[in-house]
Amino acid sequence: MTRLLTPGDGSRGPAAATQAAGPLVQTVPPGDVFSSLDTSPRGLTAADAAARQARYGPNELPRAGRRGLWRQLAAQFTDLFAIVLLIASTITFLAYALQQPRDPGTFRLAVAILGVVVLNAAIGFGQEYSAERTAQSLQAMVPHTCRVLRDGERQELPARELVPGDVVVLEAGDAVSADCRLVEAHEVSVNNAALTGESDAVGRSRDPVMAGPLLEARNCVFMGTDVVAGSAKAVVFATGTATEFGRIFRLAAAAPRQKTPLQLQVASMARRVAGVALAIGAVLFAVRVPTGQPFVETFVFALGVMVALVPEGLPATLSVSLAIGVRRMARRHALVKKLLAVEALGSTTVVCTDKTGTLTQAEMTVTHVWGGGASHPVSGVGYAPVGEVTDPGPVHELLRVAALCCNARLVPPAGREGWRVLGDTTEGALLVAAAKAGLDLAAEEAAAPRVAEFPFDSVRKLMSTVHGTADRDTYHAYVKGAPQELLARCTGIDRKGERRPLTDELRAEVIATNDELACQGLRVLGVAWRPVQGPGPAQDEAESGLTLLGLVGMLDPPRPEVSDAVDACRHAGIRIVMVTGDHPLTAEAVARRVGIVRQATPTVVTGSRLDTFDDGALDELLAESGELLLCRVSPEHKMRVVTALQRRGEVVAVTGDGANDAPALKHADIGVAMGASGTDVAREAAVMVLLDDSFASIAMAVRLGRSVYQNIRKFLIYLFSHNIAELVPILAATFAGFPLVPITAVQILAIDLGSDVLPALALGAEPPEPDVMDRPPRSRRERLFSATVMGRILFLGGMQALGVCAVFFWHIHASGIPYSRFTEDNAVYREAITMVQAGIVVSQFFNALAVRTDRESVFRIGLLSNPWLLAAGCFGIGLMAAISYLPVLQTVFHTAPLAAADWAVLTAFGVLLLASEEARKWWLRRHRPVRPMGGKGGER
Repeated sequence: MTRLLTPGDGSRGPAAATQAAGPLVQTVPPGDVFSSLDTSPRGLTAADAAARQARYGPNELPRAGRRGLWRQLAAQFTDLFAIVLLIASTITFLAYALQQPRDPGTFRLAVAILGVVVLNAAIGFGQEYSAERTAQSLQAMVPHTCRVLRDGERQELPARELVPGDVVVLEAGDAVSADCRLVEAHEVSVNNAALTGESDAVGRSRDPVMAGPLLEARNCVFMGTDVVAGSAKAVVFATGTATEFGRIFRLAAAAPRQKTPLQLQVASMARRVAGVALAIGAVLFAVRVPTGQPFVETFVFALGVMVALVPEGLPATLSVSLAIGVRRMARRHALVKKLLAVEALGSTTVVCTDKTGTLTQAEMTVTHVWGGGASHPVSGVGYAPVGEVTDPGPVHELLRVAALCCNARLVPPAGREGWRVLGDTTEGALLVAAAKAGLDLAAEEAAAPRVAEFPFDSVRKLMSTVHGTADRDTYHAYVKGAPQELLARCTGIDRKGERRPLTDELRAEVIATNDELACQGLRVLGVAWRPVQGPGPAQDEAESGLTLLGLVGMLDPPRPEVSDAVDACRHAGIRIVMVTGDHPLTAEAVARRVGIVRQATPTVVTGSRLDTFDDGALDELLAESGELLLCRVSPEHKMRVVTALQRRGEVVAVTGDGANDAPALKHADIGVAMGASGTDVAREAAVMVLLDDSFASIAMAVRLGRSVYQNIRKFLIYLFSHNIAELVPILAATFAGFPLVPITAVQILAIDLGSDVLPALALGAEPPEPDVMDRPPRSRRERLFSATVMGRILFLGGMQALGVCAVFFWHIHASGIPYSRFTEDNAVYREAITMVQAGIVVSQFFNALAVRTDRESVFRIGLLSNPWLLAAGCFGIGLMAAISYLPVLQTVFHTAPLAAADWAVLTAFGVLLLASEEARKWWLRRHRPVRPMGGKGGER
């Protein structure tokens, strides 16, 4: 016999064990497993265990390497937009250094810009600090202790001390601490949902199997799974990262975080803003120097123009607007761990959803009982015995027999836990159905005590129990299992309490009923019985000549809110693809129930078939517009599908709850994990966690995400339109030959930081527009500064620029003073630049009202419906009045007091701006109706 562990192998770490053991361990007969793994039925000695601990390392997953806190904080300052702000601050400091005499106000505003950078960094650092904990969460899923044989004695040890060759003892309710090969198995079933995504318990056997995929070996159990029934002894053959669970850990650790569309667009915007600011500043410097202007003053002037083009308040506004979206989602039980993920949800075009625990409740429930030739629907879902069996009389005996032929136990609520099942979930569903029919399970067990049992195995596909009766003279065998196997052992059928011969006609009726239930996606069990001689009949006697009592159909019920959520996603133009580890028939049945599948013949592709597809064939499959179900898929398949969709330009959200979902959750644009039923690794790999496990929260999150993106565009229009109003007067004065600037850098910064940030934040809190979910998702390639956005910026900014230029040159010309005689201390000049600053502030108040909607009239949604915006606008005007009238601020900003007539003129220009935008929206509604949903990209 070839030894599966080679003691002379000098390599360290558990990978060595897997490389030797993986391909062969499942093929070895039980009696040879001990020698093959260099151990014994008494387990390892303490010395052997210590040596292997030194060789293979602890049975744990390595903690992810994390950057130090200072490096994480420093990274917040390397973002391009942070660099743009730092450049703006540096420019302002330079302006202060070059001024003669130096103006303290310029210094204070430069410090304020640095404060904005620090604020942005603090917000980003706080949101990103705990995002990368996948490895720690994987480690948390491994149980802390386990029962091991060492030197022939049973010991309870920390799970991290397990080594290959250890003999572990497993019982129902235990979590498996390492990958193990069974050497003894007594009615063992395990739940592999964390690895495979399948919710059904799977029977285990100690018998050898053919070589093949390790996860399919029925004589092995794996780290991170649970024993739901029976007991066993097993020998460890892989620990730590060498386990199947560790393989998923490596996939999750290797999967890169995808940048959201907004991240990419903000980075692109920052590059363009920086480039435009530098270019325009350089051009103006080059134009003014030949005119004879002093070199230093001209340089300060160019710096002022560059400052005018840098929206200092935008990063803080962006971060706080996203934070508002995070808080709104949290109130609706959706926890978002990364600010930018809020907006990315709004651009989602495809949702790849798991089935078990996401669309369904992960609780098997009996929905139909067929007996006496009739179907008896069962109401209620889950493990709570709330509901009823329709006309339970004819199936009373069927449910009694099914409940007695179970090893599971129904546990009532305790503390925060509701009704739950200890043991196999299928048996738990039978117990709940019996309780719904009015059976007293404890009384029935007392009246018919179990005296013998023939456990379920994968060959017979049956389980049988032998029970005594009240008179102690007769015994009954109760049998449940696969209908095909059970029917072959039946010679009679129960009809109204009487045994009838099982004729070909009745047999065909049973088969047809079984097929009908199976086509509905139900898992079907048959239940039968027979009298036996004595308490210890042979298995063949107990399982032959049976009387069929009927059939039981059960399913893992869909969550009740899922159908409406699926409809909402469909209406919003979002494609839903089911990606699950379950059987195709089960997946299709659930998909039909929740509305994912509506066509007669959806496209169903299994993981084995995906293995035959190259990238081109996979792209063609995903390009088809029909309904798609991907079943029996592995974590690698899920990641490959997500990558292929992203390659096609889709923005992909992935939902899941198991460790097997973690790589895809991390690789997706938006990973959405279940908070209540999900595993720690799934929650940590995802950027969004549904605290209530409600798929409906996804549709809500998309709605909020879309509104966040709309609000971002609103305050971009708001912020950049006034940049035009700041720049155009400077350009006009330059080409008109006016020797001074119509607005100074200090005034520009006062507008940017004092009058613009609060209204922009209020715009970020605008509620979703009514038709936000009637529009298709935007394309990943759609720019934040689309043609429509740029058009509105130019239109609104042009209107403001026209107004402030008019008031400036009107005031200058009305004085009758030649251009050459104007100085910075001239009272008329100070009044003129005060009117320019006040004109921008007042027009921005009306501009904020105008940009609240894209097409609807602001009067329709109500001028007072966003009181924070009105308050912020009034604060800006009040600040401007203080700058105009308070002597201290007049000195800082070189301003002068304005007359009431001046304010009236400026207000008139603001009203004209709002009226012009309302006229534009009216024309748009009349001549450009909303494009019907169906396409992607473009302007909505």
